[in-house]
Amino acid sequence: MRKAASMLAIWISLVSNIVLTALKIAVGLLFHSQVLVADGIHNAGDVIATATAYSSMRVSAKPADAEHPYGHGKAEVLGALIVAIILGAAALYMGYHAVHALFEPPSAAHLLAFVAAVVSLVWKQALFVYTVRAARAANSKGLLATAYDHLADVYASIAASIGIGLALLGDRYGVGLLAYGDPVAGLIVSALVLKLAYGMGREAFEVLMEKSVEPARMAQYAALIRTVPEVKRIDRLRAREHGHYILVDARVGVPGTLTIQEGHDISRTIKRTIMEASGDVDEVLVHLNPWYEQETGNRSEESAEL
Repeated sequence: MRKAASMLAIWISLVSNIVLTALKIAVGLLFHSQVLVADGIHNAGDVIATATAYSSMRVSAKPADAEHPYGHGKAEVLGALIVAIILGAAALYMGYHAVHALFEPPSAAHLLAFVAAVVSLVWKQALFVYTVRAARAANSKGLLATAYDHLADVYASIAASIGIGLALLGDRYGVGLLAYGDPVAGLIVSALVLKLAYGMGREAFEVLMEKSVEPARMAQYAALIRTVPEVKRIDRLRAREHGHYILVDARVGVPGTLTIQEGHDISRTIKRTIMEASGDVDEVLVHLNPWYEQETGNRSEESAEL
């Protein structure tokens, strides 16, 4: 169900980006609105970014196989990193266009260009809200990257609306300098989008480098393990994101007098306890170390490496 909702959201995003790209470029060229043409070119980059996110989500949804025993979850993270790079490139283009426009004579504004920018703003804001909810429900990195791509478009559409609106006011009241509100707003938006792209890219890179999950999660997993009565010590606990799911590794000390069957049952209990409490955990690998009562006080919990 979540997969179907994610795919629907990504398809809606892709079709919307194609329509908005055509709309902005057509209206921009028709009424000589440089900011709208630039925003349309930015949207063309969004089409590529959304297609990349869609492809990565399809790959990440594949089950584990002999060549990829841990699954394909990182494909979605790689897709998110590519989207961040595309978003950063679009931000640099927007900044370049804004600086260039500051040294050019302002072009005349048209009401339809302003309407197109406002329609894009409302449309993209609605898409952002819808997509980010779907992404969080599915814990999808690729879809979340698409959602923040929509947010970047909201920023760009705000700049376009402000710029065209100021130019319209300038034409009406004979204040030519107001037309330069467009490139100034474009520079601000460029900086905001660059910051957004950096945050997205850094998060994706950290997941690809297998950075540990946040301390609060680790504390939750440790607390769940301690609910198993036979666990006397947590020797090591690690967890890492693998796209839309998490892999957990635990080394715990249990009484050395237990049988192999009893140890096996304890491992299954630990795995089931964590996975039932955390829906995004896909695998829990448990290694049992022997513990004897005389060891109490000799080794601190979570210090052993064996």
